[in-house]
Amino acid sequence: MLVTRPEPGLSETVAALLDTGWEPFASPALVVRPYYLPELPAGVSAVVLTSGQAVPCASTSVDHSVPVFAVGDRTARRAHAAGFSVVYSAQGDASALSDLLVQQRRPEQGALLLLSGSGQGELFAHHLRAKGFTVFRRVAYSTRPVKKIGPTIQQALEEGRIGYSLFFSAESAKGWLSALPRPVWPAAASTIGVVMSDATKEVLFKAGWRTVRVAPEPNAASLLSLLGSSP
Repeated sequence: MLVTRPEPGLSETVAALLDTGWEPFASPALVVRPYYLPELPAGVSAVVLTSGQAVPCASTSVDHSVPVFAVGDRTARRAHAAGFSVVYSAQGDASALSDLLVQQRRPEQGALLLLSGSGQGELFAHHLRAKGFTVFRRVAYSTRPVKKIGPTIQQALEEGRIGYSLFFSAESAKGWLSALPRPVWPAAASTIGVVMSDATKEVLFKAGWRTVRVAPEPNAASLLSLLGSSP
């Protein structure tokens, strides 16, 4: 099982696969660089996290008594582990997170601090502003594709020892493929792709994959549920 998820989710995904009898091959597609915010806007009443990648920035930049609204359970658990005392999970995607904020917060309670990756979150911020919220969007981390795929991974693919490939986003799929030598692409494409979204599925189809399964819900638990125990 090829796992291209970057940290902090890589380790927990590998552990979950080991628990169900799979042999994971860790090959993170992206290098993540967390940021620190030296100064916060005034009037922030809650933090909004659309990815677990934003937790390190939130932890070092925001008072831990400020309520946190996380896109999913894993991000919520990371926020709890980082020391935040009040954490809500939308248990889903950006749409579910928006619904949760509308249910739990009122615009007059204060501004929302949206922490997201570089080049991300603008549409979500616009969506929340349309609902009456004051939103400050700040870049919590940046990502870049890895420069190369390790020889152990390449060899395992060429020898047919990897039957499935997990990709958690279209961005990570593109990044991983850009680092994989072209001669190895057919071996990678012979695996069964397991992905989080239709956009990621299209990336794999364009790269030559013939079989790609899409998780019914956009979260890691749903994606892993497609696998079950190792055959």
